[in-house]
Formats: sequence, C-alpha cells, structure tokens
Amino acid sequence: MTTDSDPRHFLDIDDVSRDELATILERASEYKRAQRADEDHAVLEDRTLGMIFQKPSTRTRVSFETGMTQLGGHAVFLGEDDIQLGRGEPLKDTSRTLSRYVDAVMARVFKHENIDVLAEYSTVPVVNGLTDDAHPCQTLADLLTIREHEDGFEDVSAAWIGDGNNVAQSFALGCALTDIDLTVATPEGYEIDDAVIERARMLSGEPTVTTDPIEAVTDADIIYTDVWISMGQEDERDVRMANFEGFQVCSELLEHAPEASVMHCLPAHRGEEIADDVIEGERSIVFDQAENRLHAQKALLSWLLE
Repeated sequence: MTTDSDPRHFLDIDDVSRDELATILERASEYKRAQRADEDHAVLEDRTLGMIFQKPSTRTRVSFETGMTQLGGHAVFLGEDDIQLGRGEPLKDTSRTLSRYVDAVMARVFKHENIDVLAEYSTVPVVNGLTDDAHPCQTLADLLTIREHEDGFEDVSAAWIGDGNNVAQSFALGCALTDIDLTVATPEGYEIDDAVIERARMLSGEPTVTTDPIEAVTDADIIYTDVWISMGQEDERDVRMANFEGFQVCSELLEHAPEASVMHCLPAHRGEEIADDVIEGERSIVFDQAENRLHAQKALLSWLLE
C-alpha cells in the first residue's frame, strides 16, 4: 500500500480539468480495446480498493470490483452494517483507518457532505460512487458513450428529460467540460440546483433550462433520462408521478429528434420515465452506457493511483 499526504480525490466531475478528462476518456477507450482483445492491462497489481456502500447497487459494485480485478488489484466490499460505520463510528475515523489499509476508497453514500468528510481525512484517493448531489462516475461513462457514438463531442447536442437529480447535475457539468450543448427539461420544482448551473457557467457551458420536453429534444443528438423516484423518495411517489406527467421518453417524443440516441443510467422504471419499446429499441445505447461504467472507472482508478 502507498499513501500520499495530499491525494487527488474525485468527488464530482469538475474536480478534473478538460485536459484531464480527455486523458481519462482516452485511457478508458484503450482499456476497452485491450479487454476485448484479451490484452493484459494489469497496471494496478497488488493495489486494493475499499468500497463503502450505504446505498445498494448493481452497476457500481460489479463494475468497480471487476475493474480492480482486471487491473490486477483487489476490491473489498464494505457494507455499512459490515463495518463499524453502521455502529456509530465517525466517518473521519473510518476514513483515517481505511487509509492505513487500502490504496483508494470508493464510497456510495447518501449525503454529499459524507463524501467530503471521507476525503478530508483520507490520505489515499477517495472516489464518489454516488451521493444525493452528484454521480460523477456515471458521467464519465456517459461521456465515453457519447464520444464513441458521436465520434467525439464537436457539435453534439443533448437533452436531459425529467428530474434534475444527482445524475443530471453531474451530467450538466460534464457537458460543460466537453462543450456539449445541453438543454434540461424538468417540471417546475425539480430543476437542477442553481449552484450547479453557476458552476457550469464558470466552465463556459451553462445549459438551457426549460419545462417543455419537446423543446428540449428537438433535433437533439442525445436524449437522456433517469428515474423520477430515486432511492429514499418512495413516500413521494404519488406526487411525483402526477408532476412528471408528460415527461416520459417515448416514441412520440422521439419523433422530434429523429436522429437521437437514447441514454438511461439504470435501473429503469419501464413505463414511467422511459417506455419499454424505447429502451429496447434500435436507438437505445443504454447498455453500451452501462458497460462503459467498467472501462471509465478503470481509467479513473489507474489515473488516480499512477
């Protein structure tokens, strides 16, 4: 294990510069090619990733764990009830202890302030695997997918349809970093946070904001949506279902963007935010996007630990 008194953390997508993001995405493409060619890319031999989960996950756990194995390292799953965190140990104590054992920490937690505390007290890199405010690892995979399908980012336009949630907020910043022209359509009261819009503006990539899904998708290259009811919001279901009426990504909406590809970060509530025939249709790149979690995160880990 190696430590650094001033490690590089990845807590949101704009923690990296444009050039650094380009480097990570290019490395992800190289690792994807290497895996498919069965070429060795075990660049993190004998390195260990500690994975803290307050929220369960399919894609985050499997992609990080598999990724560390393919890079020659090892991942340790740390559920909240499996470690002292679930018994009241302060986050700062967990962070300082794990720093003595592992080479990096990935955490999937509720409050964004929790990932900040983990990073503050860690002497190894901390990666945000998801918080209520941000999902930067998903954005890396999103951008890798767009880069592949659009042959880069030049003149690409995207539309986000639905809830201005953590995935939307990181995606907005990712679009700003790559000069993707983004329009965000949400119902009133479900917008992206003003602070995130300001961060995007400072990156010279402020998204267009609307409450009209048709306006947002018209002539878009990419249409992206996510669930309307996230983990922990189940008691809001009836209200949200009413408020999001008309925001489903369906075949009728796609008629306004005849060339657009469709993205979803999964898991999907088919028949709610996205129609079943759309996610199964020929314009869906949802499962390319899911696969790219693996390649993008491998690139991120090797970049942080090199």
